[in-house]
Amino acid sequence: MEKQKQSVTKNMGFTGAFAVACVLFGSHAGGGFATGNQATQYYVQYGWTAPIMAVVAMALLTLTIKECMIMYNSRGLKSYKELFQTLYHPFDKLSFLFDIYFYTMVLCAVGAVVAGAASLLNRTYGIPYVYAVLTVGALLLAMTIFGATMVSRASTVMSIGILVSCGIIFILGINAKLPEISNIFAAKPGNENIGRGILNAFTYAGFQSVVIPTMIACGKSIKNTKEVSRSMMIAFIINSIALVLSIIMLLGWYTEYMQAGETTLPTLYVAGQLGKSYVFWAYNICLFLCFISTGVTTIYGFVEKFEKSKVLAGVNNVIIRRIAVSSFIMILSMGISMVGLDSIIKYGYGYMGYLGIVIIIVPFLTVGVYKNRKFLKEKNNTSSVAIKEASFADGAEY
Repeated sequence: MEKQKQSVTKNMGFTGAFAVACVLFGSHAGGGFATGNQATQYYVQYGWTAPIMAVVAMALLTLTIKECMIMYNSRGLKSYKELFQTLYHPFDKLSFLFDIYFYTMVLCAVGAVVAGAASLLNRTYGIPYVYAVLTVGALLLAMTIFGATMVSRASTVMSIGILVSCGIIFILGINAKLPEISNIFAAKPGNENIGRGILNAFTYAGFQSVVIPTMIACGKSIKNTKEVSRSMMIAFIINSIALVLSIIMLLGWYTEYMQAGETTLPTLYVAGQLGKSYVFWAYNICLFLCFISTGVTTIYGFVEKFEKSKVLAGVNNVIIRRIAVSSFIMILSMGISMVGLDSIIKYGYGYMGYLGIVIIIVPFLTVGVYKNRKFLKEKNNTSSVAIKEASFADGAEY
């Protein structure tokens, strides 16, 4: 009976760990990943080292989130603000740096959604980019105000659709360019880009760390440090596989889509060259829906946070408050989208990635690791092996 109980507990622990890992996978494998733009700018252009640097980036990201969840759960913290105050203590006020990073990243993300969806409409249907931006902006605004719940419920289906279609494209795309891919890895033309590749790995992990508030909220269900480690190991494996497959495919097609000037949506270009119309249109539709879903849920998160602010205290009608907040966010995001998806990912994500390295990645992987280990040791007063598997219910909820 006791063995059966332990088996059930173990299975429940694995299920929870896997579910949290899937949240990170879903956050990472969104529109930005599916377009191939991020992979091209941060990895593919640096040649054979690209898959290695992608794995490094995923290791940095998952190790950082692991320390975040340990710190958050062990101390029973209630918000990401408290998390960063704990990390920066005794310089608690530095937590405002994450607020700057987070809100800027979210605006860039919505701008990227608008730019990506507009680019898709431009390339597929020939709609001029400016009109496409206005169309997408109006659609996002309307759905944020009136249809956010419906889109949120459908987002899982959209995500599965984009992942399945991308998976098919990756496999077919790699198969079509096996000779070119083999030549790239066989040649290995020097190490002049390795330094830049490592910096890009840190930068990629830096801007992907915008998912920390989501991850710590979802990770509250994890009961001990062993489950946290297991969850992030699963997340590391599945995210690395998806990103590496994308990169390997794009490496084979890189010269071709660069010459064609299709750097904004390279995966769409590859899908169009495979000669399978059903794959192209399935990807096309799923990518557009994924953009809309991401945009609506992101904007709605902003709206929920700011619709009760003091500035709008005099407005009694909820719909009007939402329209005001949504419109303000959309104006900013549409303005950002006018610079194009390439520039948003290169400069917006890039500079926020640099900031993320300084205020998130390095602090959590140094000071955060030290504080977590010290806290566990003091609370549990036991060996390092027991500490590793300590329950959050022991000591101070850790």
